[in-house]
Amino acid sequence: MQLLEYTVGKINPLSELHMIAAKERLDRLIKPVGSLGKLEDICIQLSGICEKKYFEIDKKAIIAFAGDHGVYEEGVAPDPQKITKLQFPNFTKGICGVGAISKFVNADVIAVDLGINTDEKLDGVLDYKIRKGTSNMVKGPAMTREEAIRSLEIGIEITNEYIAKGYNLIGIGEMGICNTTPSSAIVSVIADCDPVEVTGIGAGLRKDRVLHKANTIRRAIELNSPNRLDGVDILSKVGGFEIGGMAGVILSCAANRVPVVIDGFISYAAALIAYTINPTTKDYMIASHTSAEPGAKKALEILKLNPMLNMDMRLGEGSGSALAFNIIEAGNYAYNNMATIDEVDIGK
Repeated sequence: MQLLEYTVGKINPLSELHMIAAKERLDRLIKPVGSLGKLEDICIQLSGICEKKYFEIDKKAIIAFAGDHGVYEEGVAPDPQKITKLQFPNFTKGICGVGAISKFVNADVIAVDLGINTDEKLDGVLDYKIRKGTSNMVKGPAMTREEAIRSLEIGIEITNEYIAKGYNLIGIGEMGICNTTPSSAIVSVIADCDPVEVTGIGAGLRKDRVLHKANTIRRAIELNSPNRLDGVDILSKVGGFEIGGMAGVILSCAANRVPVVIDGFISYAAALIAYTINPTTKDYMIASHTSAEPGAKKALEILKLNPMLNMDMRLGEGSGSALAFNIIEAGNYAYNNMATIDEVDIGK
């Protein structure tokens, strides 16, 4: 708990002074004012985060977490749970979605087991297992409050370590069969809406089973009564270990003034947990793409985030975060290297 409290206490607002300086530079580049659109917004945000007029991206990483879920036994996912342990080692091998895209954009992938339902040591995966999956949230809390804090603090610890190694652009990713169920539960609680409004097919659930999934989430919320103003309480009662890990990454990035790139729907849920713990965290988030899940719109409205891409993606893993890295780098490179109207005569 000490690490969590210390980290939350270190989170400060973005630097308005540096954001103003960045906007002034952007407006003097040899282009129409505002014509680079969201790229300009990102450059201004980067300046405010890093408290520098010019930001250099040194090393990039996707920090991904995996965990299984007790609510799986309620029939809320179409795939066998063993896929979590079979797929997760592929993250660091460069042969799955996030692995291949990360390799292409020259980003490292750090894979962390927080709760996969196996006793096996997985190749290329860091073992920080809290236990072998959460409890079934329709029968009681998904985890204890202490376990929720542990998942957050593991995310913080690992991110602190990689920031110390020089990584200054970080994305989040995840793996966990049926983890759209706790994610929809988190969005439902924080948005104070009925689960049916924020529940979708996930990784391919039959449409006639979506109502069952929403009803399962409703039962879990009614039983556990999570406090919508307490992010740790929500995480412990209807969340997942990997969601806590990602929220920890966000908290660490905000505390260390490092931009964090948000992936899809599961990472939106993690972002909401971090935001509920400390609302200033949202200023450090860059949303990569719009998830196809129905709960995505609600989550983004609360976070006031505007994703840069709309690719109809719903893979997860951190694939959207990795894809966004090159766009962020391109915008930053243009900001750093374009000439200004003071340097080049363009007739203005």
